[in-house]
This record gives sequence, structure tokens and C-alpha cells, in this order.
Amino acid sequence: MTSPTPARERILAAYEDLLINEGPRGATLDAVTALAEVSKGGLLYHFKNKEALAAGLIAKLRELADLDLQKMAADADGPSRYLVRESVYVGSELDRALIGVVRLAQANDPAASDLLRSIHRSWYDLVHQEVGDPVIARAIVLLGDGLYYNEGLPGGWPQDKDRSSEASVQQLLQVVDLLKAQAAAAAKG
Repeated sequence: MTSPTPARERILAAYEDLLINEGPRGATLDAVTALAEVSKGGLLYHFKNKEALAAGLIAKLRELADLDLQKMAADADGPSRYLVRESVYVGSELDRALIGVVRLAQANDPAASDLLRSIHRSWYDLVHQEVGDPVIARAIVLLGDGLYYNEGLPGGWPQDKDRSSEASVQQLLQVVDLLKAQAAAAAKG
């Protein structure tokens, strides 16, 4: 992918922000131009219509997800621990693009739905390759999904007021280790 111009980046960021906060109906071309502080002509120079904006955000997520999957595959602690450990980092560039594309999928965008399925399948495939058991791999992915979902909610998941998210994640990583050990024991016996 070529290096995007600052105006193009601002336009995509504005579109993403509007999708997250207003939904697809609120992410009009006029709203994007106002938030990105570009002219209508400037927007149309980079994205000829709303469908091109959606395609641009989908491409951005695909690129970010590919980079994250590479990190996940190469992580010294393994894909399972990486997935759970990284599931608490809401507000990141990947997280924001993911939420924007989820909003597109909720509005029946087939390309957005296809990409989300592909990303989720890739996470599962990496975990499954590591642990070798499809049920345990699914449990680990669901653990990461639940952690991500609850981290993004106002108030979050139930925690002791004296316990940080990091301490809770460490406890969940111990659960991941137990599940991985169970898969290894089942493979031997």
C-alpha cells in the first residue's frame, strides 16, 4: 500500500469516527468533510463516494489485522497468550478500525462481514495450530473475545476495586496455560 496523504488519513479517520459514534447513517459525505476539515472536492479526490470510503476503511483494517496476525504468530509466548493479552487494548488503531468495520457489517456490508469472518478465523487458526485441539482453541478465542467485549463496555467486567486490569489479565493467562496443558495432555494420551 502506498503512503496515504495526510488529507486521505484525516478523511478515513473522520469516517471511522463517525461510524463508531453515529453509525453508517450518520457517516454522510457532508459529515465526513466537516469532521476531516476538507472540502467536498478534496474528499471526492480521494474517495469518489461513500462506498469507496467503506472500501478504504476495510482495506485499512485488513492491513492492520495482517500486521497484528504476524505479531501474534511470532509472539514468544505463543498465539493463545498473545490473543488474550492483547484483547484489553481498546482505543488502538486496530480497535478503532475494527469497530468501524463492525458498524459497516451491521449495516449489511458484505465485504465488511467477509473481512471480519476472515480475521476471526485467522485468530482461531493460529490458536488451533498452537494447541491442536479445536474445542480448546475455540475456548481460548472466546476468552479473548469476552475480554475485549467487556473491556470496551462502560464499567467493564466485574473487578475488585483494588485489582488492576493487568492483574486480571494475568489470571486469565493462567487459564490459557491450563487449557494449553490440557490440550497437550490429551494429545499424548
